[in-house]
Amino acid sequence: MSPSGRYSHLWDRLRAENPEHSARYARRWRDLAAEGMDLDGEARFVGALVAPGSSVLDAGCGQGRVGGYLAARGYAVAGVDLDEYLIAEASRSFPEAEWRVGDLATFDFSSLAAASAEPESGGSAGFDAIVSAGNVLTFVDPSARRPALAGLAGALGARGRLVTGFGAGRGYSFEEYADDLAASGLAILHRFSSWDLRGFDAGSDFLVCVSERVSA
Repeated sequence: MSPSGRYSHLWDRLRAENPEHSARYARRWRDLAAEGMDLDGEARFVGALVAPGSSVLDAGCGQGRVGGYLAARGYAVAGVDLDEYLIAEASRSFPEAEWRVGDLATFDFSSLAAASAEPESGGSAGFDAIVSAGNVLTFVDPSARRPALAGLAGALGARGRLVTGFGAGRGYSFEEYADDLAASGLAILHRFSSWDLRGFDAGSDFLVCVSERVSA
């Protein structure tokens, strides 16, 4: 954490270096969609884990690409991202979901309406699923990773699942991530090397991980 009391996230540094960074990022995804590229694999993955009507937190939601897809299909979606520009984009594109500006390491997830919705899983209040796709975790300040994961663990309902995906070679090894999950009270259920369920092994250069809270 910096002397100002704020974490030094890579995304914020990129924005400081280039004021057009967020707009260019959002435009890139719009262009890919216009070209007909399938951009919904992460959302379909989450949709296979929990039924429509379930509460879903899109953690590091950007412009709402994943959460917006789910919201349009009947999920109770909330999204949190530290980028004000991207949150504004999400709010315009997917007004049926709840979008908030915030740091994943410090945000009060209980303040989100979807967190207190009647759980589809039959468990306690909290999210039925939390998804953090698009390499989000690799942009988080290393000192903020465990606080962020602990906060996400606390936001899960009793039977909730945390789904994350990020690539190798981005400053956050898969082994470090496993250690951080364990330290944050989360246990790995499944690992894949892609959003279309390809098997994960020592040579995989991408990790899709499904975890849940460790039972007390």
